[in-house]
Amino acid sequence: QVQLVESGGGSVQAGGSLRLSCAFSSSITGRFCMGWFRQAPGKEREVVARFDGNAVATYTESVKGRFTISQDNAKNTLYLQMNSLKPEDSAMYYCAAVLNIYCSTRNFGVRGLGYWGQGTQVTVSS
Repeated sequence: QVQLVESGGGSVQAGGSLRLSCAFSSSITGRFCMGWFRQAPGKEREVVARFDGNAVATYTESVKGRFTISQDNAKNTLYLQMNSLKPEDSAMYYCAAVLNIYCSTRNFGVRGLGYWGQGTQVTVSS
């Protein structure tokens, strides 16, 4: 059974930092590519960072240079280091895993193509 459990969200002031963690099932390793997407109320899902099938990290334009995704397979943990946070970064953040054969940005958070956790809330105040 695939499980993903996020932690590390919270409330910070603009300019601050947070590190999100996602503990995932060992069965994910080697079969899924992983990433983070976020969703704010009334807005569409946005993939902020992910690994492709070659373990290369990609980022949405608005977080480049501020967010860093990393993965420690020995610990079965995915991370998202978020620096220089802005109010527009406020959202629920989800850790997601997509089957390698479907590993593209548009497939993160799509039912039937992978899994995601319950989310962790990030709130950035100005």
